[in-house]
Amino acid sequence: MATTRTANTAWEGELLNGKGLVTFASSGIGEFPVSWPSRAEQANGKTSPEELIAGAHSACFSMALSHGLTGAGTPPTKLETRADVTFQPGEGITGIHLTVVGTVPGLDEAGFLKAAEDAKANCPVSQALTGTTITLSASLA
Repeated sequence: MATTRTANTAWEGELLNGKGLVTFASSGIGEFPVSWPSRAEQANGKTSPEELIAGAHSACFSMALSHGLTGAGTPPTKLETRADVTFQPGEGITGIHLTVVGTVPGLDEAGFLKAAEDAKANCPVSQALTGTTITLSASLA
């Protein structure tokens, strides 16, 4: 069964001095302010498209890795995933680095790295972002 999730952005003004408000309509979890300075400089309490992508990618990757590990008979106890999305004004998103530390009883470091590489290649968000270089660091806790 397919699902569709919706977010809306209301933007006021021109790019450099304007501001926006991203609303997560499907979940109703809230509204988050965005602006060009929060994207290209310091966050200052606002989010950015790259931070939203980082959240989506870290969650999707964690789910894919958990699924793969469980399917291989070594379900994880815990996965901690960080996604760093780099934005360069004038160029766009120049890369994403995933860092995962896992607690997986019965699995060695090599097996964990293999499972993490598979999750990186196959999670739906990674697949949607194939135009971007995605790198990975994976280790067991």
